[in-house]
Amino acid sequence: MNEHGESQPGNQSQSNVQDLKGLSLDADGFVLSPVKAPSEVGTQGALSFQILTAAGEPVTEYTEAHEKDLHLIVVRSDGAEFRHVHPTLDAITGTWSVPWSWDEAGTYRVYADFTPGTEGAEGITLTRSVDVAGDLSPATPEVQRVAEVDGFTVTLDGDLTAGESAELMISVERDGQPVTTLEPYLGAFGHLVALRQGDLAYLHVHAMGDEPEAGETAGPDIGFMAEAPTAGRYLLYLDFQVEGKVHTAEFVVDAGHGDGSPSEDEGGH
Repeated sequence: MNEHGESQPGNQSQSNVQDLKGLSLDADGFVLSPVKAPSEVGTQGALSFQILTAAGEPVTEYTEAHEKDLHLIVVRSDGAEFRHVHPTLDAITGTWSVPWSWDEAGTYRVYADFTPGTEGAEGITLTRSVDVAGDLSPATPEVQRVAEVDGFTVTLDGDLTAGESAELMISVERDGQPVTTLEPYLGAFGHLVALRQGDLAYLHVHAMGDEPEAGETAGPDIGFMAEAPTAGRYLLYLDFQVEGKVHTAEFVVDAGHGDGSPSEDEGGH
């Protein structure tokens, strides 16, 4: 599963591992600086960082992707407390920042997803960890294909198999009725982030189909082409917009082995 939702050739080769994003603070000659943020729960402040070159120079030129120059994903190491926001860039210092406070303690992964402004550059995802002091009650993600969020019922259909392209269909209902007023958000009718449980490798996909026009609506179904690089459990987060407000539905699915046998991580032994 690649960042544009395009399927890749279907076998579990070494290239699958090499192509995974969000596992390192440096890639392709760029480095994510240490992340500054409040150190404890309930403290108001800012989350800030820089993208640096290998020589330590701040990057100030970016190529817009999915309507933004940089996407910031923050999630606790157990998959809880997911946020997807878009910080502001100080074009002089190269510092990205966004107002921030933490609702719960724990160790968080911060992902900066961006495309450098150099010609022909491809998308890069860098990550660092941030520790937040306080009492912690870790979550244990269990398989979940139906999410209730803000009065919407969001259902995921389809199965993941390691190394094989698969279609995931997500449908949105409210009060038992299909929602046909999904609005474009970041250049699509749905925006999906997938993280592999265990190392939180980052897979970033968008809905299938052409980019919607302004004012166009769709629903209740959003389709994605997906390919899990390995068997195991995956945490999926769908952002969708209705009536100008973005909602996030969370799912947990298991990808089976390519031969159809269940994964050891699936929870059913």
